[in-house]
Amino acid sequence: MAEQLEVKELDQVVVRFSGDSGDGMQLAGNIFSTVSATVGNSISTFPDYPADIRAPQGSLTGVSGFQVHIGASKVYTPGDECDVLVAMNAAALKTQYRYAKPNATIIIDTDSFGESDLKKAAFETQDYLGEMGIDPDRVIQCPITTIVKEALADTGMDNKAMLKCRNMFALGLVCWLFSRDLDLVANFLREKFAKKPAIAEANIKVIQAGYDYGHNTHSSATNVYRIESKEKTPGRYMDITGNKATAYGFIAAAEKAGLKLYLGSYPITPATDVLHELSKHKSLGVTTVQCEDEIAGCASSLGAAFAGALAVTSTSGPGICLKSEAMNLAVIMELPLVVLDVQRGGPATGLPTKSEQTDLLQVLFGRNGESPMPVLAATSPTDCFDAAFQASKIALEHMTPVCLLTDAYVANGSGAFKLPDLAKMDAINPPYVPEELKGKWTPYMRAENGTRYWAVPGRQGFEHILGGLEKDDKTGAISTNPENHDLMTRKRQAKINNIQVPDLEVVGDVDDAQLLIVGFGGTYGHLHAAMDEMRAAGKKVALAHFKFINPLPKNTAEVLKKYPKVVVAEQNMGQLAAWLRMKVDNFVPAQYNEVKGQPFKVNELVAA
Repeated sequence: MAEQLEVKELDQVVVRFSGDSGDGMQLAGNIFSTVSATVGNSISTFPDYPADIRAPQGSLTGVSGFQVHIGASKVYTPGDECDVLVAMNAAALKTQYRYAKPNATIIIDTDSFGESDLKKAAFETQDYLGEMGIDPDRVIQCPITTIVKEALADTGMDNKAMLKCRNMFALGLVCWLFSRDLDLVANFLREKFAKKPAIAEANIKVIQAGYDYGHNTHSSATNVYRIESKEKTPGRYMDITGNKATAYGFIAAAEKAGLKLYLGSYPITPATDVLHELSKHKSLGVTTVQCEDEIAGCASSLGAAFAGALAVTSTSGPGICLKSEAMNLAVIMELPLVVLDVQRGGPATGLPTKSEQTDLLQVLFGRNGESPMPVLAATSPTDCFDAAFQASKIALEHMTPVCLLTDAYVANGSGAFKLPDLAKMDAINPPYVPEELKGKWTPYMRAENGTRYWAVPGRQGFEHILGGLEKDDKTGAISTNPENHDLMTRKRQAKINNIQVPDLEVVGDVDDAQLLIVGFGGTYGHLHAAMDEMRAAGKKVALAHFKFINPLPKNTAEVLKKYPKVVVAEQNMGQLAAWLRMKVDNFVPAQYNEVKGQPFKVNELVAA
């Protein structure tokens, strides 16, 4: 009977797993996306979880979601709405159905839709599907909890441990629906739980039960689907989150520069995973220190920079506020430091687990005095690797602190990442003070491009002191001379202005677009997808997306003034638009602004 099912080819599909924070939705989603990346699909993921440490079970505020978009060719976003929604309880169905397409397949655990469950989820009747206007024919109503307990009855596991495997049943059902190879899933679990093989085997058994349930009942779904990759580039791939890619980018930069990597950090959502990841790599010469507060994290990194390391400090917007004094010290001391800001919703502690782009003006201007600092913004989870590498290269080669912006969306999201060939990556050449200047060198002596020479402690004849008071350009001694301060201010600014960054690239209808869309950072995928939809509808549209924000690419004004209409779209109230107006004469763009803590929706962008 199963062999008679039609296997339909799809170009792309969006699956959303949802349930209580303890239901393992992030793990189920991660496994499904990893398996999809392994078979060559393009993927984009979006974890969406609450800020509560542990909300009451079954409550509307405690629902955690994980959305994954898989495609036969390049996908740019996690998708506006899902084709398949897994809802492990009544609260998940109530809160997550808004993210489902009208014809979506919905998988529910009927054992979690009892009277008390419905009451917690604010349902008014027992007919929860009718109450929400959901066609029962689109719902796979499965007693997941009951079947899981039956499947694990002979394992000796207690009830609590069995219930933790429910997510794997849902994953098995989804794997059946999309013809996924369970051997790949089993390999993943055996590797993840290598020290607990009994748990791995129990989860594998439950996944098989979910797969078999779909196979044997057809689960009221009429088709099994397959998504074959259309564009395969040979190489080794992994499913990587933005935070992990960022960590790897820093490691690669340290390796290319021949330096130790130091991270001084204070834990803060959503940046903490970078600290966690780097702490695993002591064998690669990485030192991580979890400091007592944000300013200590930044100050310790500044000490590491003085000592000759690739120094990084990681945080989110609230931490940037606290680090700003030490960041400013890095500016006047002209030491290489990378400040990673994984942006989240604000102000204050705001929305810790949600995403915004509201720190741009803070990292550009949020320090006292004339305090110029290069700013980069990663455009996707996989681009976090290159952005971290480039930020490190700029810091080390130009002796300056650099701010790298990511955000909760790209940091927690993931994509299929092709492992790079380190030998083919750019060289990183710090401006070490030449030996021939021994006896003549002073701390603020500069190379031809205006960059201060780096004298790493331990070199005889190059002993020196740096500090937060203004120094004399010639001697390096403390100076209050007004002309000297003006000179040093201009030299620090000129050094940033002289940094060479790639030209701003335009994609789409490059030559004849009537509308240019402009954005920066993590909105790239959504803006690109919106452009693609508009072009498919016959409109002339192009996209220019900023990765390098300070200094701006040299062709910025030329690009922005080339098109009849320009709209700057960003997840704030207009910070990039303000920066561009400030830097480009007579530039007055239209604006599209959202501050919802959620990624853009492509259909809303297109309509706007």
